[in-house]
Amino acid sequence: MSEISTIGLDLAKNVFQVHGADGDGQVVLRRQLRRSQVETFFAELPPCLVGMEACGSAHHWARVIGRYGHEVRLMPPAYVKPYVRRNKNDGRDAEGCCEAVGRPTMRFVPVKSVEQQASLAMHSTRGLLTRQRTMVANALRAALSEIGIVAAQGYKGFRELIAKLEQPSEEIPEVMRAALLVLAKHWQALDADERVLEQQITKAARRDQDARRLMEVPGIGPITASTALAKVPDAKIFRSGRDFAAWVGLTGKDHGTGGRHRPGRISKQGDRMLRALLIAGASAHLRQQKARGITDPWLNDLLARRPYKVAMVALAARNARILWAMLVKGEPYRNRASAPAAA
Repeated sequence: MSEISTIGLDLAKNVFQVHGADGDGQVVLRRQLRRSQVETFFAELPPCLVGMEACGSAHHWARVIGRYGHEVRLMPPAYVKPYVRRNKNDGRDAEGCCEAVGRPTMRFVPVKSVEQQASLAMHSTRGLLTRQRTMVANALRAALSEIGIVAAQGYKGFRELIAKLEQPSEEIPEVMRAALLVLAKHWQALDADERVLEQQITKAARRDQDARRLMEVPGIGPITASTALAKVPDAKIFRSGRDFAAWVGLTGKDHGTGGRHRPGRISKQGDRMLRALLIAGASAHLRQQKARGITDPWLNDLLARRPYKVAMVALAARNARILWAMLVKGEPYRNRASAPAAA
């Protein structure tokens, strides 16, 4: 095995596929490993380059394999796919990883620590509870609307519906009321659990120095700051703020032909959770600015030229670039809008 310089590893739940190549790119190893054999195999193997797709359990195996001196690189699955030949199977997937990891233009995913994955678990759990809470609320509203009972949007209107359900009345059949009370109790449990997680994330963010620094940006709260730090272990992998905004999905699609480039709508590619938080924060900041008076000349000019939602997304994209600069340089936020003009 001393000839192996590059390995492609196809991850799975129980059966892993290994594809090894030497310095000249010649295949020297094709092998299947059981889950219990993976760590032992790499412990006995001389240090080499290992390529894997950034999928489920990839960060765990990257940490395990990296302990034995191997250089582990994770790649987005979409970037590995062009290197997988026809008749896809585990062996071809491992071969594609082995081929892709050596490409000079390949982009890699930083390996996350256990602490970062623990923080992401809190965020993903909170996101799941939020979605389920919305689904339950929509189901309850829809059922009551079928008998002519509606309420205003938001928490206040929804709690009015719950109050009607708690009191027997001729307006709501008893059989229906009993069923919808189950939904109401489920919504209350989801709401309580989500608020507990939100408080935990907020407390952790306020104790973190980097998170507090990011929270100085208008439109960036503790949830967004904590998510950004957990999602981006090393911001230096992005060459610029625009690259980071493109990874989040806040830059326009580029349609170019014949030397003419026409930017379109935002791509919505990349990380959906972080993009949604940035847009929600930008929307909240815009509402406050319109209510109190806009002090940012850039924002004021943008709102004069563009619709509200376009300006909201543009502000989210600008905040993404600011976050990147602060993460890379380690500097505090500088509010240029309120800075005194140079003499």
